Amino acid sequence: MLALSALILSLPTRNSTIRMRVWRALKESGCGVLRDGVYVLPSGAAGVAVLRRMESEVKSVGGFALTAQLRLAKDPDVAQVRGLFDRSARYGALVEAIEGARRSLRRLGRRKARTAVQRLGRSFERLVEIDFFPGQAKRQAQDALSRLQREFRQFDLTGEPGEPRPSTGRVRSVDPARYRKRVWATRKDPWVDRLASAWLIKRFIDRDARFAWIEGRRDRPAKAIGFDFDGAEFTHADNRVTFEVLLASFGLDGDPALAAIGAAVHFLDVGGIPVADAKGLETVLRGIKEKTRDDDALLAEAMRILDLFYSAYAQAKTA
Repeated sequence: MLALSALILSLPTRNSTIRMRVWRALKESGCGVLRDGVYVLPSGAAGVAVLRRMESEVKSVGGFALTAQLRLAKDPDVAQVRGLFDRSARYGALVEAIEGARRSLRRLGRRKARTAVQRLGRSFERLVEIDFFPGQAKRQAQDALSRLQREFRQFDLTGEPGEPRPSTGRVRSVDPARYRKRVWATRKDPWVDRLASAWLIKRFIDRDARFAWIEGRRDRPAKAIGFDFDGAEFTHADNRVTFEVLLASFGLDGDPALAAIGAAVHFLDVGGIPVADAKGLETVLRGIKEKTRDDDALLAEAMRILDLFYSAYAQAKTA
């Protein structure tokens, strides 16, 4: 059963102003068109009030308008009418625009990038308002928008919009003994994945590690171990962020507390399945980043926070 509110109308032929006003209002409310002059909405939709208002406006200029309630009981009829409200194509176009903006963050600069992100966010919200039967297309657009917003926040803080391109090779196990008392190099102005990876290195892989914060791969000191940049020894691989690659490479992925941190880092870095604690971790790290004077100080403070997260997860798993 599908309950619909319908507006049946016939507009005056010479009044172009009322035609445009009615057309715009019905389009913005998300109406489906059953046939010429017959517009429908699911009965619970917010735009139903627009149908009644348009009825009054059309009548006030001498046109014909009637609102009515329809109930569809046959499955084929329900499926056909629901198809009138399929927003998949519009979500697809929005995802393309979001991905285009994400690729252009550096070129746009902070101010224009902020405007673009806000505009795309409003476009998504308007589309959600008229998506009466949401499905996979909405989730894909929401994931794309969340990723854009996260990368913009990183760009806004660090001037660095993108993540390393994932390598296609298989994540390999390594001999931990080869990675002791080493210099580890990564991009300067670290954010979530690099901070968490540096914490993991210092706490579980190389307790004597020293870190070099570099502009790019060409600045990597000789014999330093690179992580989280294109061409680094440890970086994104397939659908894993650098933190997860390090876990797998050093045989640490069996630790439930580290896996829980990895899930939060993954969500904050590249999106995907939401993690309850991720927003809290991001907020605390953002506060630290805005107050610390350099990357070493930032890492020192971030390590304290990640130590606490690890203790809490480890205790929860034990309990």
